Amino acid sequence: MTVRPLGDRILVKMEEVKAKTAGGLFIPQSAQEKTQIASVLAVGDDKEAITVEVGNKILHDKYAGTQVKVDGEELLIISMADVLAVVE
Repeated sequence: MTVRPLGDRILVKMEEVKAKTAGGLFIPQSAQEKTQIASVLAVGDDKEAITVEVGNKILHDKYAGTQVKVDGEELLIISMADVLAVVE
């Protein structure tokens, strides 16, 4: 299935959270904080509002967007207003 965001929205995949600390301790899934870094998979058709490109890594608001499941993969559709920065 293909998902194409509309308007000023973008489709992103959240980065995996490390389950192990630098000291070697394992962090249970319930105690892990929700990630705020994601990779852009697709962009909407509002070229004036969208300032990121497919492949960029972004930092977004903590509870932004709508979670969708596409082909068994958890993705997020967020508005450009919720994008805080591009991670380089």
